[in-house]
Amino acid sequence: MGSYAEYMERLQDPRDLERERKVMLARISKLRDSRDIMVFAADISAPHAPIGIDYTDILAVQDQLAHMNGDSIDIVLETPGGLGEVVEDIVRLVRKKYEKVGMIIPGYAKSAGTIFAMSGDDILMGRASALGPIDGQLQLANGKRFSADAFLEGIKKIKAEAERTGRLTPAYIPILQNVSPGEIQNCENIQAFSRHLVTKWLVEYKFKSWNRHSDGRAVTAEERRGRAGEIAATLCSQSEWLTHDRSIKIGDLERLRVRVVNYDDDAGLSDAITRYYTLLRMSFELSSAYKIFETPSSQLYRFLSPGQAARPRGRSEADRSRVDVACPKCQARFVVQVNWKEGVPSDPDAIPYANPVVCPSCGAQSPLGGIIPQLEAITGKRAVV
Repeated sequence: MGSYAEYMERLQDPRDLERERKVMLARISKLRDSRDIMVFAADISAPHAPIGIDYTDILAVQDQLAHMNGDSIDIVLETPGGLGEVVEDIVRLVRKKYEKVGMIIPGYAKSAGTIFAMSGDDILMGRASALGPIDGQLQLANGKRFSADAFLEGIKKIKAEAERTGRLTPAYIPILQNVSPGEIQNCENIQAFSRHLVTKWLVEYKFKSWNRHSDGRAVTAEERRGRAGEIAATLCSQSEWLTHDRSIKIGDLERLRVRVVNYDDDAGLSDAITRYYTLLRMSFELSSAYKIFETPSSQLYRFLSPGQAARPRGRSEADRSRVDVACPKCQARFVVQVNWKEGVPSDPDAIPYANPVVCPSCGAQSPLGGIIPQLEAITGKRAVV
């Protein structure tokens, strides 16, 4: 029986899943020389939720890092991507605290998640793991999304054809009329930013101990930068991968000469990571959580309730939780404080929990739906009304 079938038979309560996840995280940490370990995970199967890496994640990461005091950390990463600028800020937070960082990818770390992975001293992947191309993506006002690199390549082809023939094909005229110099520059900037981050981090972290070539020659700083630049350029190339959602596996990275630790070669570590990932996926499937940040001793959840964006924040052992609510009528955002015992003082920027709560901006009622039961299941406590 596989771990998924095993867990499905005996674990259906969110609290049981949480406890078992903690056991597996502690096991992974022990197998990795008792390093600190933190999870940064989004439900990649929930595209309706705000699962991308965004600015709200910085505080969550900062909160979880505060629980640990080692000099090395492993980050279990599961994400479809998001904002590279936020990834840069998160890496700064992590590197300010830790000398050595390992990136564990049990499932998918695509786009900006791949940029994040390249900041590690070590990248740990299994046969089922995948990274993705880092070519920047642009979204137009009409909702269309496209690759910045593909856009630039298209402009180059039109220019080359015009120079070769001495004329501009009439079919291209309406296309070019809708393209501004600012849009072209924006695409170039997006691509340059992705390449810059990956090149910088490969040189500073992953290649810092690369001192000798296979023939014994010393590796120069220029060679490190050159190799890192080549890898970054290939990861950014839409023509190399053809689609932004393409999976980049261990073999692809090895061909790029990026050293990856295949954790499947270590039976114990592979079992622990696979079991944790199974529990993580079940936790998303059996709840409305769309992001989980956790360590062996703490956790933060973000939930999505139908018709509103609600994100509970706070550790489960706390006396209170804060829920960000979007009014379904006027879209104003406000914070609801949920207390887990009597006599807890109210935060000045929050309104007390009630169901439904009343929007302070327009007076509309905003039911919290399944959010409170989810929080109660996780904390094992009853909300005080």
